[in-house]
Amino acid sequence: MRALFVLPLAFLLPGCVASVVKDVVTAPVKVVSKTADVMTTSQSEADEKRGRALRKQEERLGKLARKRDDAREDCADGDQEACARYEALESEIAAEQERDI
Repeated sequence: MRALFVLPLAFLLPGCVASVVKDVVTAPVKVVSKTADVMTTSQSEADEKRGRALRKQEERLGKLARKRDDAREDCADGDQEACARYEALESEIAAEQERDI
């Protein structure tokens, strides 16, 4: 009776051992590939980052342009401080446009 119980286990054991051995052998490869994936930046990730930077720059330029336009109107009305602000904003806009992203 015991032989009938042990015989099926003898056939199942090699498959189980093979599965464990396969997992142990492939584990280092999986770890290395996961680390390489985490450490590198894909092209799509780089494109997304550049897009965010461009949108941020455009937003900043828009804010500066609105402030510059307000200062220009005040300068046209004779406000000397607004004229100085207008000139400062013009140079800040030029510097922002020349800045590398």
